[in-house]
Amino acid sequence: MKTSNPCDGCVPSHGQTAPHRGCPCCPGRMGRRHFLAAAGASAAAFQLGVLDFAASVMAGPTPTPSKPLIRAALVRPKDQKGYWMTFTGPGYDAPARMAEFTRIMSDAARQLDVRLEIHAEPVCDQAAADQFLAQCEKSPPDGILLVLMCGSYWPGWEIMNHLVENRGQVPTLMFAPVGTTFTGQHAKTRKAPLTFQAATQDANWLADGVRMLATIGKMKRARVCVLGGTKSEEAQVPGLGVTLRRLPLDRWMDEFRKAPTTDEVRAIADFYAKAAKKILEPKPEDILNAVKFYVVARKIMAAENCQGISVDCMPLIGRPGVPCGPCLAWSKLNDDLLVGACEADVDAICSLLLAHSLLRRPGFMQDPVPNTINNTLIGAHCSCPTKLAGPDKPPAPLVLRSDNGTNYGCATQVLWPVGERATVMKFIGPKQIILGTGKVVSNIDTTVSGGCRTSVELELDQGGDPRDYKGFHQLFLLGKWDRMMKAYGQLAGIDVVPI
Repeated sequence: MKTSNPCDGCVPSHGQTAPHRGCPCCPGRMGRRHFLAAAGASAAAFQLGVLDFAASVMAGPTPTPSKPLIRAALVRPKDQKGYWMTFTGPGYDAPARMAEFTRIMSDAARQLDVRLEIHAEPVCDQAAADQFLAQCEKSPPDGILLVLMCGSYWPGWEIMNHLVENRGQVPTLMFAPVGTTFTGQHAKTRKAPLTFQAATQDANWLADGVRMLATIGKMKRARVCVLGGTKSEEAQVPGLGVTLRRLPLDRWMDEFRKAPTTDEVRAIADFYAKAAKKILEPKPEDILNAVKFYVVARKIMAAENCQGISVDCMPLIGRPGVPCGPCLAWSKLNDDLLVGACEADVDAICSLLLAHSLLRRPGFMQDPVPNTINNTLIGAHCSCPTKLAGPDKPPAPLVLRSDNGTNYGCATQVLWPVGERATVMKFIGPKQIILGTGKVVSNIDTTVSGGCRTSVELELDQGGDPRDYKGFHQLFLLGKWDRMMKAYGQLAGIDVVPI
């Protein structure tokens, strides 16, 4: 397929170093000097890293919700050494495997900052299973993780099924490593609601299981503020439990007018000016105002005990005293794995939260554009995160642009790695996720074609006419995440349907 990619000359993965004629981001076309003198605050920003340094601009740290609780049980005979006469075989070191499973679950829980309670006694019969269920009823967890350590001729699956059939509405993950199960033993609870059966030889998959259950709990505790209209109120998103804290749009105006241009604001602006491969339309004051937008967002989030924010930016842009939109601010918030969502789209807000918690990836919330000649899907918007591979990985190449709709302010044109796998998804409340996978085939040169500043072209594995793809404001996510998303959907009771 022939596609246009104006950045072949500067994206490092393409192996070229010479400036590419006509490319908006090549160093050879740099026409504007970096602005702002390297003051003390700038030096601090570069030494500490802008993401850490930015915490000082807030009126306190971003609130952390209470920790989800996961309760785990090992389904096994009481005798840890004498039950080899099953499919696991005499070479199966039960104590060593039990210690390995416990370590993997515990390490994952610690990294995810969730509470993990592992049942002290082996769940070896129905009486022990009922004791575990009584504990869950007395202190309901956000999720249950059952680890089967013996199967075939021992009634391990009967115990697992009994637990699932009597656990109520608690999402439950059944982990059955190879050696404990045959195909037919999965039948009884295979389609049980709020349940996922994980059968694999990879013990490390348990960490993914902990992450999925943790995400269910974290979504129920998450809070995001949405500014638009004139009322203040709270409501929960059906299907996920996310709390929406709605605030009047004037709250934003009041906070923005009071926000000073501090040394910290200048330092973050300087960071972006130096990190960008090219600055096209924005002037220095545009970047400063865009960073103030970020600072105000963090201040409101802290005051409202929220982990994300969205502003109904269409009626906001163009108001007196609003010198920019939220494009750069939202890019940075999503790089921080906090939610910055455009246009007060509640489903997109929840999709970003879900991607952050489940996949540890910032999502690119985009407007879907069909390319009927290439039979591809283009995602276009003026705000895109740069940490596409996750917060601990290097950022993607960045060009600072104006907002396409108004031609003022500061927006982000982010260049995606051509050839890499990608996922398209969006939560459609209350009980559906649309999902597709594909690969990045080009970055559209929006200096020529027009349109929103970041425009990424994907060739989807699903094929079909791109005009038939479902949804609006879907997320593009770097990486192939369909299996994890489908497993999460089964656990959370959300239908995952093809895009």
